[in-house]
Amino acid sequence: MLRTITVGLDGSQESRAAAEWAAREAKLRGLPLKIVHVWEPVPEPMAQAPLLGAETQQHWTERIPREAAQGIRLRHPGVEVFTEQVSGYPGDALAEAAKSAELLVLGSRGLGGIGGFMVGSVGLSAVAHTDRPVVLVRALEAAADEHETDPAGIPSAATPFRPVVLGLDVAHPDETLIEFAFDAAQRRATSLHVVHGWNPPPYYAYGTPANPALHEALALSASEAVAEVLRPWRKKFPDVKVVGTSRYGSPAVHVVDASHEASLVVVGRRIRRNPFGAHIGHVTHAVLHHSTAPVAVVPHS
Repeated sequence: MLRTITVGLDGSQESRAAAEWAAREAKLRGLPLKIVHVWEPVPEPMAQAPLLGAETQQHWTERIPREAAQGIRLRHPGVEVFTEQVSGYPGDALAEAAKSAELLVLGSRGLGGIGGFMVGSVGLSAVAHTDRPVVLVRALEAAADEHETDPAGIPSAATPFRPVVLGLDVAHPDETLIEFAFDAAQRRATSLHVVHGWNPPPYYAYGTPANPALHEALALSASEAVAEVLRPWRKKFPDVKVVGTSRYGSPAVHVVDASHEASLVVVGRRIRRNPFGAHIGHVTHAVLHHSTAPVAVVPHS
């Protein structure tokens, strides 16, 4: 089955920004773009009301994706665009739509005047319940620079790409996650900034006086570990300029800091098939809520 770049659209500014980001990604990958509009049925008594009748519902459910597709075809010539309408709970419907997608793209609201996302239940559900990469895009954040938008807030398709940022766990490096980040940087003809945060082991951190020499040794070991993980990937992607950094402190804080200069942040989510259900790690969860750039969550084993 031909995979697509799939975007969830509900007509909001956030979902429109996600659709624009998805269209540009589709062009980078040479894939078609599928716009999915999920209609959540209203209770029968409300559906019979004059303003919520069958004709009104049909009008809006058809108009939103149709007009979005028309605009994307004009702004992104050469991208094949088609639409799909489904009914049900949006989180479940979008997770199902992601099964045939190369990646799923969703909009997420910005937190007022401060950086970061307000990731709703639909977005978190889709991230947690799909085995495909999910990208969350803020309105006005699909472009590297907000001033490079039209009056409606639609990012320019010609906006230059800033670096791609990868949050790396050197203790459990995953090939799927690393390859996604390198591939994203290569397609964008930009650099890759690999960020690793480290903390001393508990037996060093507690009950031990400050020791500059020990701190320096631990920092050097962490930097060497980053370099070792990246060595084969530098050879596999020789055209990608890689900057690897290892810093003391919270990995989430360092990745969020790096997001201010990024066009895309890539983090992982470990797939856990257990009775307790899906899980989003604390670092990924923090990055989702505080990154100022679009975030790709890549599930891996």
